[in-house]
Amino acid sequence: MVQLSERPGTKKITNLQDKFLYELGGIFDAENRFLEAQQLMWQYSQHPELKSLIEAHIRETEQQIRNIEQVFSTLKQQPQRVTCDAAAGLVSDGQKLVLLSSDNPKIVDLVLAGEQAKVEQLEIITYRGLIKGAEQLGQNEIVQLLQQNLQQEEQTAQKIEQLKPRLLEEARSTGGKSGANRSR
Repeated sequence: MVQLSERPGTKKITNLQDKFLYELGGIFDAENRFLEAQQLMWQYSQHPELKSLIEAHIRETEQQIRNIEQVFSTLKQQPQRVTCDAAAGLVSDGQKLVLLSSDNPKIVDLVLAGEQAKVEQLEIITYRGLIKGAEQLGQNEIVQLLQQNLQQEEQTAQKIEQLKPRLLEEARSTGGKSGANRSR
């Protein structure tokens, strides 16, 4: 069990707004982590379509961070990152997979797409929860900002899912086969 002493600056959650602010701080941390990771992904990617998708999503992520900052401002709060362990874990796992597959650029691209898909799902479920929370708090302006972020995440997830089969086929056709890869 995590101890609150492991989270300096974290206060007890006693109402819906506290819960909302904690979760908002978590996605704020996640988006910042994912922005840094996407910048690295862009450097590692060799596939033009994937590289273009990552580049476009970097710009979207920058806007999403500004939207979150606007949500904090609307609530008269300073933007504050709350460590998102899920985001940190996804970034760490992705980095390990890239390093382990670095000898085959086609596999690296497949790894990057797979990790991006995982990130999108975390973001989608988080934004859906935040939207519900903002609705409960009667914060329509905040709902709109969060819905913009959600729509971008859903569109990116869809584009990644459409690209993944092509990346898999390219990885297979260029010697990316091994006993473990054939079943995927």
